Amino acid sequence: MGSRTAIYTLAVLLFAGGIMAWFVMRTPPSDSSKVVLTAEAKNYVHNLKLSEVSMKATESYVKQMVTEIEGKVVNAGDRAVKQVQVYCIFYNSYGEVVLRERVAIVKSALQPGEMRPFRLPFDTIPGSWNNQMPQLVIALIDFT
Repeated sequence: MGSRTAIYTLAVLLFAGGIMAWFVMRTPPSDSSKVVLTAEAKNYVHNLKLSEVSMKATESYVKQMVTEIEGKVVNAGDRAVKQVQVYCIFYNSYGEVVLRERVAIVKSALQPGEMRPFRLPFDTIPGSWNNQMPQLVIALIDFT
């Protein structure tokens, strides 16, 4: 009876190992963070103005620290944009990147001349972060 148990255990372990190998070796899904700014978006980027950008830390209801970046974005150009994403790049005290996260600051149409506030909460910033304002770099502009 002991050898049957060993055979069943070995079979389950081999099956689980096969599944793990499949997950590791499969082709990862396409990542939208690899999308680069189009030439059209690069020409328009100077029309999107970030202002009143500030940072604060708050404690969530589950006693976790959340760092929030708040500010305003103004569309100073002549075209409506339906989506704008930025890279938030956090550094350590040596100037090395410790977190680079892509987030949306505009999720619905922002008309020419319109201003809209944004709020970006982060709860997974590494402890090695230098606690300085992250660099905000426009990663995507999607026109309507």
